Amino acid sequence: MTGLRTTELRRVVVTGMGIASPLGIGVPHVWRRLIEGQSGLGPIQSFDTSDVPAKVAGEVPAGKKADGALDLAEWIPVKDMKKMDRFIHLGMVAAIEAVEDSGWVPQTDEDAWGTGVMIGSGIGGLQSIYEASVQVHEGKVKRLSPFFIPSALINLVSGHVSIRYGFKGPNHSAVTACATGVHAIGDAARLISLGDADVMVAGGAEAAVCALGIGGFCASRALSTSFNDEPTRASRPWDKDRDGFVMGEGAGVLVLEEYEHAKKRGAKIYAEIGGYGLSGDAHHITAPAEGHDGAFRAMKAALRNGRVDPSEIQYVNAHGTSTPLGDDLELDAVERFFGDHAKTLAMSSTKSATGHLLGAAGAIEAVFSILAIRDNVAPPTLNLEEPSRASVIDRVAKVAQERPIKVALSNSFGFGGTNASVIFREVV
Repeated sequence: MTGLRTTELRRVVVTGMGIASPLGIGVPHVWRRLIEGQSGLGPIQSFDTSDVPAKVAGEVPAGKKADGALDLAEWIPVKDMKKMDRFIHLGMVAAIEAVEDSGWVPQTDEDAWGTGVMIGSGIGGLQSIYEASVQVHEGKVKRLSPFFIPSALINLVSGHVSIRYGFKGPNHSAVTACATGVHAIGDAARLISLGDADVMVAGGAEAAVCALGIGGFCASRALSTSFNDEPTRASRPWDKDRDGFVMGEGAGVLVLEEYEHAKKRGAKIYAEIGGYGLSGDAHHITAPAEGHDGAFRAMKAALRNGRVDPSEIQYVNAHGTSTPLGDDLELDAVERFFGDHAKTLAMSSTKSATGHLLGAAGAIEAVFSILAIRDNVAPPTLNLEEPSRASVIDRVAKVAQERPIKVALSNSFGFGGTNASVIFREVV
């Protein structure tokens, strides 16, 4: 690490990726299922849904690692599990895969000081907070676990990852609702660009598929309830029959690295960070502004930051949550931003297969965007049978498309009017 900032920003590349999602564990397994058009959605298994109208979610499948499923004992020592809420478990799984995929092992103190972590979450330890609250209500406050507070804190994913690997650089966390994953990746990339780190482990983790999480979103009428008997059809971005989003859980993590640092050690390079933009709606706590002006400005900021011309973008991974209002507003913003170039774009919502992972969504969608570049394939939008409105943009209905993709844009938007866009590009 240089220790000094320079006027010239340093290039940032991706050298490792990890994922835990409703489609399974491990980047190769999850990507194959996504491209094949498989769904990770099903009836909720983790709690009794008799009291809530939404009974479908995307839960990480339990089973053996070799089968692309999750057995925590294969990843985390049993003695440490009780110190962590499930969102930390999932974040650790994705981070371990990403770090091992990158091959980065600090050899000196300076290497360790130059390696940081920024993994965020939109909600954090919701189930742990719920269980502790019940104990307090029942008069059992003295029986609270000494690990309750650290198990619920959002920044403890970063903390556990840094402790496991001895990463002593910036130890940070982003908390911006459903934009968290992109903000974590973009902000971590800026730390590298500015010389505050050489390597950053960045992403998002979420585990809000619990009675409190599902019940809370049901109360705001945000979740799909019309497809409880057909779970794989419940998430249907842009389709006329969509009636809300489907909650998902999981984590996505990237290892970001300064370009020359990665080249020097002969690292495998997946893609380069090609731009990052942020904006605020200043409009409403949950609803986007008319025309989704915030999304428009976030995309504009990302392209300006990366000095990217709109004509260079070939694929957009949309926020596309399957909500009646948000989907078409994002479509409006993308059409308006790209103008005539919009008719050449492929844009899909992978939430159709995974559900909406809240603070982890942007991070796993970053993984999907990078793989779209690597393999020149646009993943599909499942369940897009009859669009609610026409568009010149190809929304990759039902089936993945092989097509040249050298530059991809990924959007994430969150409650409070927070918006983020990140660009990935092929390294040349």
